[in-house]
Amino acid sequence: MHEERQETPNGAAAATLVQVVGGAIVDSLERPSRLLAARRTAPPALAGLWEFPGGKVEPGEAPEDGLRRELAEELGIDVVLGDEVPGPLAQGWPLNARAAMRVWLAEVAAGVPEPLEDHDELLWVSLEGRALQDLPWIPADFPIVDAVRSQATAGR
Repeated sequence: MHEERQETPNGAAAATLVQVVGGAIVDSLERPSRLLAARRTAPPALAGLWEFPGGKVEPGEAPEDGLRRELAEELGIDVVLGDEVPGPLAQGWPLNARAAMRVWLAEVAAGVPEPLEDHDELLWVSLEGRALQDLPWIPADFPIVDAVRSQATAGR
């Protein structure tokens, strides 16, 4: 787990946040039209909800390296990372009081995504239309879904 101090608006140090990373895996970084969503199997409170695959950054590990490692472990793929999807905090998107997630657009470079760990189903979802927002996402991921969709489809 990678932890950093965050500054609150009044300048006081906030609680230390665990750094989590997530992959917004698209079918093409050049012309994205679909996003890969992963359905969680645990913990019980999140089982059955959809998320961006990824996980915690290990001590001494760069976030980008942690994301590549997590995607290899969870989905059996190697990826090419695109742009980061900037969140409202220096550490990305708040997940809860203890963790924040940095998210990158990514494209599969090798392998075929399979739900190897932490997930029981993967689904390619169109970036157009309502299907993406209609999935039952983990609540903290909803603003990230909107940001990913906007960033991935910008310039088309």
